[in-house]
This record gives sequence, structure tokens and C-alpha cells, in this order.
Amino acid sequence: MAIFRIDEIRNMSSEELDEELRKLEVELIRERGAVRAGGAPEKPGRIREIRRTIARMKTVKRERVRK
Repeated sequence: MAIFRIDEIRNMSSEELDEELRKLEVELIRERGAVRAGGAPEKPGRIREIRRTIARMKTVKRERVRK
């Protein structure tokens, strides 16, 4: 799954944004599950990247609602 920058997120349509957000949330659950199962994550910083991207996406969604 790709990590998006803020300008990429702002250029997405609402449908694309919702779809990518859902995919990232599923990936975050999968990554956290792997850690909880006792395995070491393949990329240790990946969970942090995913969380930050989700936050960016939610921020853009909120900005669109407020306008």
C-alpha cells in the first residue's frame, strides 16, 4: 500500500479518498495483528507511516466537510 503525501490526498476525489482510507485501516489492523502475534514487523516504521497517512486523510476529509 502506498503512503500518500498531502498534495496527493488533496487531489483525490471523495470516493478515492474513502477507498484508500479503508485500505490503509485494514493494512494497519493486519500490521498490528502481526506484531501482537509475536512476530517482528518487516518494516518497523511502517505502522507509524500508516497511522500518519490515515491522520492526513481524515484531516482532508474534515476540511472538505467544513467548507
